[in-house]
Amino acid sequence: MPVEIHPLPGLPDINPGDDIGGAIAHAVRAQNMRVIEDDVFVVAQKIVSKSEGRIVLLDTIAPSERARAWAESWSKDARLVELVLRESARIVRMERGIIIAETRHGFVCANAGVDVSNAEEGTAILLPENPDASARALQTRLSKAFAVPVGVIVSDTFGRAWREGLVNVALGVAGLEPLLDYRGLPDANGKPLQGTVIAIADELAAAAELVTGKSDRIPVAIIRGANVASRTGSGADLIRAADKDLFR
Repeated sequence: MPVEIHPLPGLPDINPGDDIGGAIAHAVRAQNMRVIEDDVFVVAQKIVSKSEGRIVLLDTIAPSERARAWAESWSKDARLVELVLRESARIVRMERGIIIAETRHGFVCANAGVDVSNAEEGTAILLPENPDASARALQTRLSKAFAVPVGVIVSDTFGRAWREGLVNVALGVAGLEPLLDYRGLPDANGKPLQGTVIAIADELAAAAELVTGKSDRIPVAIIRGANVASRTGSGADLIRAADKDLFR
């Protein structure tokens, strides 16, 4: 079965407390789209965070001296810098006006995921408190709405070490296996594969961006034919343990 990626237009602006599972189901029906078993919904983190109230008014943030000094040195908004510091479990690097941080979830990314794009003026949007819990709640809601088991990926856009450009990655995962482990299986020449573990959830998140874009106001895509259904697995499975990470 070929892999298909379908954008889902027609979603309204999302506000705190909104039922995004219900909004997605309504949009699917309004577009006369069909949902089948093991379809994967890739949902932008931004609308998940908005629905969960992860919105901060910048005027409520009192910057620390550290934030003020950094902001002044690099012409940044000290309130945003302070938010980044608060959302960070560990600062990986602060250099040339760029902050790379490890979040409390274990993600390593720019600005600890704090973002002002597609946010109301004077606000910033934080990552969900628990992206896997968000994905599980959506997966339950959508599976019930369509009467078939589906998968859900909560995605966000991250930069990459060693390579230019941004890609979408999976933060939260439910209803599918995030990693495909080929270790021990024979390659095309019959040799056993030793280190091949494919981050399929990240690949699906990146693929969804091909039809959603960054400015098209389409925060959801539906992927069919990925053949990754599973009742276990989570986004946390994609985070490399510190004792196996050569770069910590």
